[in-house]
Amino acid sequence: MFSFASKTNDPNARLGWNERIGYGIGNFGMATVNGLMSGFFMKYLTDVSLYDAAAISTIIAVSKLFDGFSDILMGRIVDKTHSKLGKARIWLLTMCIPLAIVSVLLFSTPSGLSGFAKYAYLFIIYNLVNTVFYTAMAVPYNSLIALSSTDPYEHGMMGNIAMIFQTISNIFTNTFFMGWVIKFSGIANLDTPYKPEAQHGWTMALIVIGIIIVASAVISVLGTKERTDFAAAKGQEKDNVSTGAALKSLFTNKYWLMMILAMFSIFFIIVLYSAGAMYYASDVLGNYALYTPMNNAISIAQFAIMFITPFFMKKFGKGLTYWLGLVAILVGFAGTGIVGANLPLLIVFNALKGLGLGAAGGMAFGMVADTLEYGEWKTGVRAVGMGNAAISAAQKLGLGLGQVALGIILKAGGYVGGAETQSESAKAAISFMYNWLPVIVIAIATFVMFFYRLDKQLPQIHEDLTERRKND
Repeated sequence: MFSFASKTNDPNARLGWNERIGYGIGNFGMATVNGLMSGFFMKYLTDVSLYDAAAISTIIAVSKLFDGFSDILMGRIVDKTHSKLGKARIWLLTMCIPLAIVSVLLFSTPSGLSGFAKYAYLFIIYNLVNTVFYTAMAVPYNSLIALSSTDPYEHGMMGNIAMIFQTISNIFTNTFFMGWVIKFSGIANLDTPYKPEAQHGWTMALIVIGIIIVASAVISVLGTKERTDFAAAKGQEKDNVSTGAALKSLFTNKYWLMMILAMFSIFFIIVLYSAGAMYYASDVLGNYALYTPMNNAISIAQFAIMFITPFFMKKFGKGLTYWLGLVAILVGFAGTGIVGANLPLLIVFNALKGLGLGAAGGMAFGMVADTLEYGEWKTGVRAVGMGNAAISAAQKLGLGLGQVALGIILKAGGYVGGAETQSESAKAAISFMYNWLPVIVIAIATFVMFFYRLDKQLPQIHEDLTERRKND
């Protein structure tokens, strides 16, 4: 198979930019799914398909029970997989088309459905997207960092590049997606994008997204190489670690547990500010068109800072860079809560959120790979697939519970889907959701991550593991 990955097979070698970028492109397509789920999904359901917000929250909450199990199962599958494409890339290649198809179906509720059938459709398709096919891509994709290289610096670089492409995807989706919906549906202006007749526009826009998902996955498969599957390379049986032993290794790994909490927190607030911005702009500020500058202030700042974070990583380490990012996010949300409807200051504080998200997000996946190296060093158990599966589960749980919280808060505030104006209680609920709930969540994560100290141990851990693997 044609490949433009780095030619070296040395797991300790630094990788070329062709492979780093090839890896990052894979996240562009998957991030469009996350972007749609966090930014547009609830608004589509409440205002186009006219689902009840509380019922949506119940469906998502129940679905997360299945979703968490599927992540662990997929992690185990990755750890057990051996193919010509390795453990991870084979899944990216085979799962991208099914994910594209069910994503289109999720945003295409048949108009003839009503009552139980309508909610059953949502439950089934939502789980096919998140529990099955997105999981079957996200867990292998996240595992590719550790499977491509053992170098801690490379872990940080690949994680940072993945987040750069995720941010590019967010900017791309925020800027163009609703324009596609409007263009395909024939709606004349941005003030009425959520009428039932817009369904054709949503379906066609999702078909474009589906093509992007498939293309980015294929490019990522061609642009990466797996080098650290030591068991496959040496004909050993290290992969035959029991599920219980793998879980014990992970749940006695304090740094991995810290990252679980931090990743959950970040993805929980992503829903609140992404989807919340649509409600905040249209219902509190009274102008839907403000959604794009508000959220793009976050995405553009996030994109810009990630070109600088590798320098912070070299000077201060991943852990401190991540923690400072959390502090910036915390200040950004508190700022938007204080300034109210002052648009220039909203943009300034949203940009501060973006700087924090870029600093933290750029380090996150590399830090996860480091925690798994620490776990192998400490316990002798290499659980790359399951370790990344639980991180993926934390992300999706954060997104899912963020959507649940969104639905509960809207319902409690008396939000009425499709109404031209909302009550003062609904506006107050939206403001709490957009500003102050994220402050509470990020404050907890900031406190916990203050105690992350792995960076100082990594050189010795890397040296010990390299020697241990040579002797195996």
